[in-house]
Amino acid sequence: MRELIYYVAVSLDGYIAGPDHQFDAFLTEGDHMDGINERYADAIPTDIAEQLGIDQSRGRFDAVVMGANTHAVGLPEMPSPYRHLEQVVFTHRPLEPAENLTVTGEDPVRVVREMKRRPGKDIWLCGGGQLAAALHQEIDRLVLKRQPLLFGAGVPLFAPGEYSPALFDLVSSRTFASAVTFTEYVRRR
Repeated sequence: MRELIYYVAVSLDGYIAGPDHQFDAFLTEGDHMDGINERYADAIPTDIAEQLGIDQSRGRFDAVVMGANTHAVGLPEMPSPYRHLEQVVFTHRPLEPAENLTVTGEDPVRVVREMKRRPGKDIWLCGGGQLAAALHQEIDRLVLKRQPLLFGAGVPLFAPGEYSPALFDLVSSRTFASAVTFTEYVRRR
């Protein structure tokens, strides 16, 4: 069965974006980028990967799910940021139609469970914190790019809520000279 993988950059204090939804403080240059791009090239927006000559055909994902705020980051320049993947945006707000993009107000848990049952590669949970909270029981794997910075406030990795405890086992951890740590966990079954 396909896995739902929450692959995201996060600050030392647990935020995936700052108080104004900014994420430009995250390091996008350094030795960590080669390792990350090699393993998760399919998590780079299609146009940027094409500009950099990065091959996305061997990636781990064939679908990405995200909330409206995460999708809005690329607007209006990139209305379909990951058009090489099946893109699902969860929102009740209307969005302009775009290539390979589905907009839905349906229950994210139901939609993701249906996606997991279909054949294919894994599903990337791109963000944000509200959607991660809604899907917390469906997340099979966490892949965190822990960045050496503090936001102090902002969009948390998981929005506050009532959770049942869920244990994850460490799969791997690698710290780069840039001080970015790439850590992977799998849900304990």
